[in-house]
Amino acid sequence: MTAPREIELKLEIPVQGLRKLERSQLLLGNHSPLKGAELVSVYFDTGRLKLRKKGVSLRVRHVGGQHLQTVKRNEPGNGATVSRNEWETEINGKDLDLGAAQGTPLEPLLTGRVRRALKPIFETRVRRTVYPIRYDNSDIEVSIDKGRIEAGRRSSTLYEVELELKRGESPALFRLAHQLAERVPARLGVKSKADRGYELLTGEASRPVKAFSVKLTPKQSVETAFQSIARACLHQLCANIEPLRAGDAEGLHQARVSIRRLRAAISLFSNMLRDKQTDGIKRELKWLTGEFGPVREADVFMERVVRPVAEADHKMRGVSELRDDVIKSRNGKFARAQSAVDSARFRALSLDAATWIETGDWMHEDDARKNQSGKIVETATELLNRRWEKLAKRGKHLDSLNPRQKHKLRIAAKKLRYASEFFADVFPAKKAARQRKRFIAGLKELQICLGDLSDIVANKRLSSSFVNSPITHERRNQQAWKAFAAGRLCGREEARLSSVTKAATHAYKVFASAKRFWN
Repeated sequence: MTAPREIELKLEIPVQGLRKLERSQLLLGNHSPLKGAELVSVYFDTGRLKLRKKGVSLRVRHVGGQHLQTVKRNEPGNGATVSRNEWETEINGKDLDLGAAQGTPLEPLLTGRVRRALKPIFETRVRRTVYPIRYDNSDIEVSIDKGRIEAGRRSSTLYEVELELKRGESPALFRLAHQLAERVPARLGVKSKADRGYELLTGEASRPVKAFSVKLTPKQSVETAFQSIARACLHQLCANIEPLRAGDAEGLHQARVSIRRLRAAISLFSNMLRDKQTDGIKRELKWLTGEFGPVREADVFMERVVRPVAEADHKMRGVSELRDDVIKSRNGKFARAQSAVDSARFRALSLDAATWIETGDWMHEDDARKNQSGKIVETATELLNRRWEKLAKRGKHLDSLNPRQKHKLRIAAKKLRYASEFFADVFPAKKAARQRKRFIAGLKELQICLGDLSDIVANKRLSSSFVNSPITHERRNQQAWKAFAAGRLCGREEARLSSVTKAATHAYKVFASAKRFWN
């Protein structure tokens, strides 16, 4: 049995791109591809997916005359670049050999009940062509897989490109990936074959993906802690592209959450991230935020303002026309968000971000090295104290703040909440866990109230925008009624301002009185 450390990078490339890639000199100019192999992999789990829930996958692969049993540890949010242990054993025949699981993450899960319940749950059949490439003094294998996944009566096609570092340095892996992306439209992939198989099995393909918890340890270095956080954020972003492309509003929302979390992480570790490459990533994340933001505003406006008024008084003149205009505008904004993730600019951002996380310039700067030298528990304590003090100071006179100041307060609350979630495992004591739960609950309530205040401002602005467009003489009467309906919406939002401000002030007092779990 072997347990090599696997370092690989997945790329999503359309079928037409794969054909072009297979004819490129970048692949053919090094060596002839290894003979294509037929890989049949059967994945095992219990009916209740016990292994999946514990982050372990188990498969038996038939290739040539061999049967290889493989155990992998699958960490949620591990990111696009996978560096994990893989335990592989040659076995006799297609049936499991659970005795070979000794010393693997599967072993502690193998109770008598689990052993009896293990069964085949899905299989993949792929034709793999491997291109061995010598690149920048490193040996890299580029594998192109084409085939199908079958789970009961469900099946789907599978096209995957994987770059695996066999010998050398990881920066070469990314440089080669960028070379490939210059020839074909390649986007960062974050789903393994096991991920896709489970999604097919459970019917959860293209479902929105929420933020992953980040597994840190108190003694972890600042550098590796940031990498873990950033990987999880990038993974969540890439995992929500399919739902977004399918038109799922929640997929868009979760993609926005991932960007906010990544930008918050960059802000938290700003002392370590002082280089031009980081500045470039920040600019591109800001661009993507701008592409996603308008549709989210429109969804909030529709669900919290227009729809309630329309349902409460459906006979009110002008409201149905206003609702139709909002829907049309919203659909256009959603199409804009979809176009953004289908663009070459986004494909470049996803690959650039992964390269920056794993091998970025920030890791080699002298100042950054000094900031990375301590333990994350020390840095986390300092960062949380600083963020807490900033929020506590700004929120003392919340009711007298103008909209812009309230917006800044909301951003501060959001950053502190994300930091508290990022650093949860850095303070593992039971007492700290209880305090953290109460602290985050209070912080979340404050964030909701401040977000509501921000939405009121945005909703009033959107109400006005639908009645200030140029109109023709024939539509003047209709526009007048829409203006009347919009006025009612504005008035409704204005009337909420006082009560929401009072709720935010109360939430701030609750938050300010909560114990800091990190001290």
